[in-house]
Amino acid sequence: MFRYLITNGLDGMQGYLVSLALTLPIILFSLTLHECAHGWMAMKLGDRTAYNLGRLTLNPIKHLDPIGFLCMLVFGYGWAKPVPIVVRNFKNPRKGMAISAIAGPISNLLLGFCFVILYNLSNFGFGIALQNGGLSSERSLIIAGLVLTFFELGAMLNVYLAVFNLLPVPPFDGSRFFYVFLPPKWYFKVMQYERYIMIGILVLFYFGILSIPLDFISGLILDGMYWLVGLIPIF
Repeated sequence: MFRYLITNGLDGMQGYLVSLALTLPIILFSLTLHECAHGWMAMKLGDRTAYNLGRLTLNPIKHLDPIGFLCMLVFGYGWAKPVPIVVRNFKNPRKGMAISAIAGPISNLLLGFCFVILYNLSNFGFGIALQNGGLSSERSLIIAGLVLTFFELGAMLNVYLAVFNLLPVPPFDGSRFFYVFLPPKWYFKVMQYERYIMIGILVLFYFGILSIPLDFISGLILDGMYWLVGLIPIF
């Protein structure tokens, strides 16, 4: 009901602007947190490169990649400017790189789960307020709908971001994690084709081929999060 009231009476441009206003801050914060998680974990494991270069900050300007940001805005999948990591600073370089890489997607999954909790809490609170006449005006109902939509988008975009970055091909985080199990010779051989693989990924997205499996996996994770939070008695 609340979400219906957001778009009810809005034309295409108004609906787009509302969606953009809700989505932009989520994308900026999610991408920034993702890169900070990489740098923070690397620092904990012995590499202070990101910290020394001022990349352990929540200032989104420090982390934005224009193409990755645009893809996140259009497709729901994207990336930020990678934080620099010097693997030789790790006691165990391959293990340190794998753990630092996986920290980014994990941070987005945790943030997505927080958005799910906030969505359920808000939905519960708004429902009680509606029953007691606390949301009597159309304006208050629209605001409630905007809040719920914001939290729902936050959960969705963060899960999508995590799943996308877990692709086991360079330059995504999944390649740094899964290739730790490969012989170094194979790993560096694959990394030589990083630019071409990236172009291939963008082509697959353009034709909608890659979106289907990623949407399916992301949907399963989101459903699992909502199911888990739904086990809390008040929900």
